[in-house]
Amino acid sequence: MQYWEPGTAYSGGSVVQYEGHKYKIIQPHTSQSDWAPDRTPALWGRMDDHDGGGDSGYHQAPQHQEHYSDDKHHNVPQGLGTPAQGQTVEPHHEERKKNWFDLDDKRKKELEIGGGLLAGAALLAGGYAAFKGHEKNEEEKKSQTWALQNWVHDAEKRTAEYRQYGPRSPATWILNQGKNIPQGAIAVGKEHSWTLYICRAFYENGIQVGKASDAFKKGGVIGYKHEEIHVDTYEILVGDMNGLRWVDASGRLHVGSLGYRPVEGGREADGTPLYIAEAHHKGAVHPGKASEKLDGAYIPYDGGEENVKV
Repeated sequence: MQYWEPGTAYSGGSVVQYEGHKYKIIQPHTSQSDWAPDRTPALWGRMDDHDGGGDSGYHQAPQHQEHYSDDKHHNVPQGLGTPAQGQTVEPHHEERKKNWFDLDDKRKKELEIGGGLLAGAALLAGGYAAFKGHEKNEEEKKSQTWALQNWVHDAEKRTAEYRQYGPRSPATWILNQGKNIPQGAIAVGKEHSWTLYICRAFYENGIQVGKASDAFKKGGVIGYKHEEIHVDTYEILVGDMNGLRWVDASGRLHVGSLGYRPVEGGREADGTPLYIAEAHHKGAVHPGKASEKLDGAYIPYDGGEENVKV
């Protein structure tokens, strides 16, 4: 029996050994270092260690056990109508607009087992900080994994359209990764010797606004509940400042009295829109967020968030 290894193309019917246990493939794929069998229940089903390879050798998960738990062993339940080998279950366009909790239980299981949550799980396995895991139950984790991958899916589509057709408005969000700042990114100001750009990223079921720079350790930084979170997968705002202008504001943002339509940057988990702001702090101009609920602009800074009211 072969041992599981990263960088290997596994086809239908493959059985591998990993950390003393046997796993049978569910979805053919090429393995990656962070997709070990015990961490990817959409790809591998753990077998009875004395079984010769038939589907009946899968362990049956207790009813309370869920995928994406912090426990080390994940099992594929029986009797749930799992997809045929090699079949990938892709979310439908309309489903992507829904909250995880709005899907029926049968469809959620199909997406879990058939790889419909695989993109989000891969992001999490790669170190994307979408939420504080120890504070969430398993359904909440799956809900945010679902929302995370749908954000990335929409960002990828928007980015592809931008690259194919060019800008359709003065400002466009495009997906970016790491420290390489794309041409056309809107610069806000300088801090020391580096330039600060406007970015946003998914976190805690919302899309938070922050700043990007090639000087940051991952490229992007967002603020949330007085914390500064570093991200390497984020959207960055590109555009033409000839079609945009900064408008003075203070305290809570009253959109109707601005005289201009503000550029929406993201949203809170409850759906409250977040708008792009810039604020002066310690000799530099920083990008951040403002809303009708926040008392002033909030900018990520020095491990936390700074509230600038004027």
